[in-house]
Order: sequence, then structure tokens, then C-alpha cells
Amino acid sequence: MEYRKRKAAGEAAAQMLCTFCAAIALLAVASITVYMLKSGIPAIRQVGLKEILFGTQWRPTAREPRFGILYVILTSIVGTSLASLMGIPLGILTAVFLAEAAGRGMAGPVRCAVELLAGIPSVIYGLLGIYLLNPWMYRLERRLFAGSGTHQFTGGANLLSAALVLAVMMLPTVINISEASIRAVKPSVREASLALGASRVQTWFLAVLPAAAPGIATAVVLGVGRAIGEAMAITLVSGGSVNFPLPFHSVRFLTTAIVGEMGYAQGLHRQALFTIGLVLFAFILLLNLWLTGILKNSAQGTGAGRTERAGRAAWIGKERSARQRRA
Repeated sequence: MEYRKRKAAGEAAAQMLCTFCAAIALLAVASITVYMLKSGIPAIRQVGLKEILFGTQWRPTAREPRFGILYVILTSIVGTSLASLMGIPLGILTAVFLAEAAGRGMAGPVRCAVELLAGIPSVIYGLLGIYLLNPWMYRLERRLFAGSGTHQFTGGANLLSAALVLAVMMLPTVINISEASIRAVKPSVREASLALGASRVQTWFLAVLPAAAPGIATAVVLGVGRAIGEAMAITLVSGGSVNFPLPFHSVRFLTTAIVGEMGYAQGLHRQALFTIGLVLFAFILLLNLWLTGILKNSAQGTGAGRTERAGRAAWIGKERSARQRRA
């Protein structure tokens, strides 16, 4: 009887502790939200939401200041999209290699390299971009725009350089979480696909990867979130000018706009930078909502979907075998 009382008291204490920690997390999110709204809305009231979101001129210290951040928003969207197009497929394929194809002798060095990428500070990525990537990009820029009378040469510090750096920085997050999700797929999914005639490669891509889709979606969103929120590295390699986001244009991201000017900004200029932070905060919020929707849909279709995916992989395998026999 005494043991049951102690056990119940311990469970109640553990529940209270977990509830307290969850309340702190909710309070932190609510406090950040309130602070960003309080700091960012004054500039919207003075300048106007339309002028801030759709204006193309950012001249906060001019005699007639302008606070348009449309090009800055587009730069963050385009730059993150380019980085995702390069980094996400490479990260997922590397995760498939580590989880399904690589032996112990090969998986160890690759996994160590991924862990090393995760531990490198972002400023180091920026310095490597300045001294290694930018000169190469500048040579490519001079070849592509040789004889052009309108192109403004950037010295290699442009949108494409920033996207390449962000793609490399996304890799550790995408690889580690995707690999863990692939390893968590039940062996019965692989066994069913192989037993029905699918090859190993077909099983990986038509049965295992779809079954691991919720975890891979989490990896993708976290990787994209890091790319959106990165500041130091792309400050060094993007050029820092407010231009339309073309690959060989010097550009400024939302994060770099805040980092580069917050140190000396005052008055309305400082409030406008908080508005940029509010826009960035909204991007992250929408990204999390998108992740929640993906996970919910994936969870609803997991049960019947596994059987369907295994059958699809097997059908493709049988069709391939039939074509080979006819040939």
C-alpha cells in the first residue's frame, strides 16, 4: 500500500513537472509573438503595409526615406527555394545511401563527414564562401557576361553563391533526420515489397521512402527553417545590395537586412527592421503550419498506403522482368 502511494505521488510529480515545462514553452512562444507584434506594427502604421510589403526601394537613411522590402522578401523566398532544390534531394539520397545501401566501411566515414558539417559554425561557411566559392563564381560571372554593358559585376558575392552555401548548411539536418526516419520503417514493408518481386532500388524509392515520408517532411522543413533563419554566412557571400533576386545579382536577405543595420538604426528605421523580423517570423509560422498539415495527412494515409506502395513497387518489378524476358 505504501509503495502504491509513493508511486502515485511520483507519477503526479512527474506530470506536474512536464506540464510546467510545456507551459514555459507556450509562454515563451506567446511572449515572442507579442513582442514581435508590438515592435513591428508601429512601422506598419506609419509607413503603411502596402508600402512596406510591395515597395521596391529600401532607403531608410535618405532625406525622403523608403522602406520597401519586396525585393528582400523575394530574395529570401528565391534563395531558400534554390538552396532547397539543391540540398534536399542530395540530403535525402545520402540518407538512403547510409540507411539502405552503404556497408559499415563506407557508412562510417560519410556519417563522420555529415557530423562534421553539422558542427562547423556558420561564420566558417561564410569565410569559406568568400575565399573559395566567390572567386570561382566571379570567374563564371565574367565568362557569362563578357562584353555586357549593363551587368553590374558582383565579384562573386551574389544570390547563387548564397544559395550554394545554404544548400550545404541544410545537409546535416536533412540527412540525419531522414536517415533516422528511414531506419524506423518496419522491416515488413521491405519484406513485402521484395517478396512480391520488386528490386532493392525499387523497394527503397517506392516503398521505404513513402513510408518514411512524415519524418522526411520534418527533415525538409527543419532544413528549410535553418536556411530561412541563417544570417552570418549569407551576409558574407550574398553582396548585401537590395536588388531583384536574379542568380548573379548582389542581394540582401531578410536576416541580413536585420543584422547589417540594427547596430546603428534609430527611430522609424529601427521599427522597420523589427517589421522585417515580423515578416520573417510569419514565414516560420507558416512553415510550421505546413509541416503540421503534411504530418497529419501522412498519418491518415500510413496504414493503407504501405500495402499500396509495396504492391506498386512489386508491379513495377514484375513489368520490368516481363519486358526483359520478351527482349
